Amino acid sequence: MFYQIRTLNTKLTLSIDQSVIEKAKKYAKSSGRSLSDLIESYLKSLVKQEKGKEEVPNEFKDLYGAVKLPADLDHKKEIREIRAVREKR
Repeated sequence: MFYQIRTLNTKLTLSIDQSVIEKAKKYAKSSGRSLSDLIESYLKSLVKQEKGKEEVPNEFKDLYGAVKLPADLDHKKEIREIRAVREKR
């Protein structure tokens, strides 16, 4: 049996510095995502952090179980480096 789950999207108006919007649009395009998707993902991560839940960053989800990572790995540093490389593109 197949169930379809529908979520309702709601429009939201934000006031954001124009240069931030332009950079965010470039980032979204280079990562193959929409700006709405990026913002929604960010807001979801904030809400989950507030609840004390930590979500695995998208950059690492495909690697789950593929490699054994060092216990002292600083994943936040790694993510910053990945994003810096992507922004240079």
